Amino acid sequence: MDIFCTHAKNKCNYNIKIAYMQEIDNELILLGKRIKGLRKERKLTLENLCYKNGLEPSTLSRIEKANVEVKYLTLVKIAKAFKMELKDLLDFDKK
Repeated sequence: MDIFCTHAKNKCNYNIKIAYMQEIDNELILLGKRIKGLRKERKLTLENLCYKNGLEPSTLSRIEKANVEVKYLTLVKIAKAFKMELKDLLDFDKK
C-alpha cells in the first residue's frame, strides 16, 4: 500500500508540474504575440527593433514564437525599444 501511495503522490506532483508548465507556456505565447503585434503595429522588422534594444534578431524571433523563457532585463530592453513601461508591455489585454 505504501508503494502505491508514494506512486500516486508522485503521479499527482507530476500532473501539477505539467499543468504549471502549460500555464507558463501559455504566458510565453501571449507575450510573444504581444511583442510581435506591437512590432507589426509600428511597422518594425526584427532587425529594426533589435537595433533599438541591442538584442539579436534570432533571440527576438524565439521570444515571439514562445521558444524561449525571457529574462527580466530582456523584457526591459524590449519595453524601452517600444518606448513604453514594462507593465504596459505585459498587459496582454491592451491593443
